[in-house]
Amino acid sequence: QVQLVESGGGLVQAGGSLRLSCAAAGRTFSSYTMGWFRQAPGKAREFVATITWSGESTLYADSVKGRFTISRDNAKNKVSLQMNSLKPEDTAVYYCASTLLRSAPTTANEYNYWGQGTQVTVSS
Repeated sequence: QVQLVESGGGLVQAGGSLRLSCAAAGRTFSSYTMGWFRQAPGKAREFVATITWSGESTLYADSVKGRFTISRDNAKNKVSLQMNSLKPEDTAVYYCASTLLRSAPTTANEYNYWGQGTQVTVSS
């Protein structure tokens, strides 16, 4: 069992930045691949970024590539998402998720544990 708690969401103007954090408790954090997903109103949950257990490999959705950076600190049981050059279309609830798969999965059903989400709103 892994408990995930996101923080860092909020309201920001277009072009601004936010840093999301996800604190993990439970089984060994460093064993898990971690991912970020988002869900806008009326839309399906979509992949944002993922990072493997060691932090050596990352993968991003095309829509955020070059603007978002995922990182992890296994000593602190934390994964972060630095979001720069935010756009109104980035507005969504952002979720942290974990999986024991060692690859870099990009679909929600490959992740086992989820946080409660944090709202990000980007105004134009």
